Amino acid sequence: MSAENFSQENRAVTDRRYNDMPQLKIREMPQDERPREKLLARGADALTNAELIAILLRTGRRGMNVVEVARELLDRYKSFAELSRCSVKELSEIKGIGQAKALELVAAFNLGKRFAQEPLSQQKLDSPEMIHELLGGEMRMLRTESLRVVLLDTRYRLMRVESVSTGSMNESIAHPREIFRPAITYSAYAVVVVHNHPSGDASPSQTDHSLTRRLAEAADLLQIKLLDHIIIGAPTEGSPGYFSFKEAGVL
Repeated sequence: MSAENFSQENRAVTDRRYNDMPQLKIREMPQDERPREKLLARGADALTNAELIAILLRTGRRGMNVVEVARELLDRYKSFAELSRCSVKELSEIKGIGQAKALELVAAFNLGKRFAQEPLSQQKLDSPEMIHELLGGEMRMLRTESLRVVLLDTRYRLMRVESVSTGSMNESIAHPREIFRPAITYSAYAVVVVHNHPSGDASPSQTDHSLTRRLAEAADLLQIKLLDHIIIGAPTEGSPGYFSFKEAGVL
């Protein structure tokens, strides 16, 4: 058994042990079972997922200690991936969470996303594979369509990623002027336009084709290089989970 699998099994056993314990307040629990004290004494790897979230939440609610509230949250959303999709509004409406805790959870998940993207910030992002590595995991988790613009400098290195629209995407929402506005604001040399299909099917629609043509025309007028327009879907057998208009020969 690998160290990672052993650690995961230990965390699962600890979670089951918590489920069997009476509902104690945190201060009533043994010192070495309290999340903060356990983290100090044994490091983060010793904590269960619920215990790590409990440290962010800090307090529970009437009748449930903070670890139990955290476990209830994980039971509701089944995975970190699903939990990370939640908005501040959605989380704040859960009993025992509230706005302040919801803000901290959303901030923590976004720090994790940015940490995962950080190694790519100094690399040349001139291929759909690299852009997919940068944004694919995050955008695949979104429940609604979102369009983002990746801004690049003259060496095709990342300047920033700007969100342009969220919701059901159409040509009026995703207008070229809104898409290229961040590029003009931050003096980007090149851009990659990325949007997701929550259905998982990355095949481009007629609207996607039409938008790409309009973007290419606008890029020529603005003298901004449009490297690609990429659609994020779900990976399947024989498919990487994205569609690239550049690879398809449209751009």
